[in-house]
Amino acid sequence: MTVAAPLVLFDLDGTLVDSAPDLAAAANAMRATRGLEPLPFAALRPMVGSGARGMVGIALGVRPDEDAFAGLRDEFLQRYAAGLLQRTAVFEAMVPVLERLDAEGWPWGIVTNKAERFTRPLVEGLGLHGRAAVVISGDTTPHSKPHPAPLLEAARRTGFAAAACVYVGDDLRDVQAGHAAGMVTLAAAWGYLGQGESIEAWGADAVIEEPAALLHWLELA
Repeated sequence: MTVAAPLVLFDLDGTLVDSAPDLAAAANAMRATRGLEPLPFAALRPMVGSGARGMVGIALGVRPDEDAFAGLRDEFLQRYAAGLLQRTAVFEAMVPVLERLDAEGWPWGIVTNKAERFTRPLVEGLGLHGRAAVVISGDTTPHSKPHPAPLLEAARRTGFAAAACVYVGDDLRDVQAGHAAGMVTLAAAWGYLGQGESIEAWGADAVIEEPAALLHWLELA
């Protein structure tokens, strides 16, 4: 199922940009201050999509329902904020995809669960803010994904009907939010993916293995 001249919306971390190195560095810095050996990047990367909850959990074994979690979450976020643009970059294979969308005049935007205080400097620092038609953060609306509110707000701000939008994400919550919003939903297999069900079980309209496949799907290749 394709959509003619849609608004293409991207999740941020793991779909549009590779922020895992900086998030992993913040987690391992917390371990270092506690005399713990660093975890391998391969163990930390899948948890990036779960935000501070996932990173604190994998790094220190503390769950959100434990008393210590709030303080550790705040420490993690402070460490991340101090270095969020050290090694984070747009996925190399995504660069020509965005260039092609720009060249064709097809609007694209960002819908992320990342809070605005992190989203704004990241998007601006990577030179995406002036190109994206809309940027919706995790605290832009009262609800975050998997609730459809952020996606519907992106459609509202750009004047697109939800049915004329495509949402690309690398987490089950992205697919759930996209379906709830009435959008075509594509699962990004190059992303962080988490540790739950396989990507094929998420129920996306399609699974795309690499960014270039999005252009084929949109019939722009």
